[in-house]
Amino acid sequence: MPVSVHYALTVLIWGLTWTAIRLQVEVAPVDISVFYRFVLASLVALGGLALVRRLPRFGFTQHRWLIVQGLTLYSVNFLLIYRAAEHMTSGLLAVVFSLAALFNAFNGRLFMGIRPSPRIYPAVVLGLSGVTLLFWHDLQIGNATASGMAFAAAGTFWFSLGNLVSLKVRTAEIPLLAGNAWAMFYGAMFLGLWCLVSGVEWVVPQSGVFWGAALFLAVPGSIIAFFSYITVIRTLGADKAGYATVLFPVVALSVSTWLEGFVWSGTAMAGAALALLGNYVLFRRSPVITPAAPGGAR
Repeated sequence: MPVSVHYALTVLIWGLTWTAIRLQVEVAPVDISVFYRFVLASLVALGGLALVRRLPRFGFTQHRWLIVQGLTLYSVNFLLIYRAAEHMTSGLLAVVFSLAALFNAFNGRLFMGIRPSPRIYPAVVLGLSGVTLLFWHDLQIGNATASGMAFAAAGTFWFSLGNLVSLKVRTAEIPLLAGNAWAMFYGAMFLGLWCLVSGVEWVVPQSGVFWGAALFLAVPGSIIAFFSYITVIRTLGADKAGYATVLFPVVALSVSTWLEGFVWSGTAMAGAALALLGNYVLFRRSPVITPAAPGGAR
């Protein structure tokens, strides 16, 4: 499957998860909701791979990296981001999270010596400006707290570290689908332990809507989307893959137009256009320059 399809799947599915997450947290505490998401995702993935006999055995070093991946991509980052959502509008949170592409470029250079694409900087400026305009109304409310901003920045930074860990997992010769399944399992175990230690009210929702949303978040939202996203990281690099965090708010608002009657203002349309323009700047092909014939044309 072409990497462009994986990129499109990531943006589309993660754009749809916003609605599913909202349906979940209306019924159960956030931490429990995230726990159920990754328990389901890991059980479906591990069970499916075992059923078709494609679940390899890993050594201690490999499992160690998968534990780190579970802590960075499938647990702690969600706890931080959802904590931020309790202290700020979803629009401002989307603006902060769209910095993931910049964090990926910075962390990749700092921790792994990976030189980012020079296009990432103008693309991020366009994308961040676009997301800001998309949620301009939310930003005008100005209800963010210092703790909310800290949680949002920490969650985005932690998510970025998880992107780099996924590259280390690749060098440990761990198959992507099986590695993700185990990492989600370890993330779910940490979330369950966190819920027990922190005294979160342990509930088993009886709502069909909750479990429908949880199933969507587990299978397309986690198994498929993270498989596609990490494929993009491995193929194009973490800096370019991170631009998906700029585009999925555009999808989320498009869904909101249909489900909740969101009205596109002039600033929102301009914001979507800037986000798409940033994507074009980042991924456009450079012109092929044909070398001149020796001695020049005569």
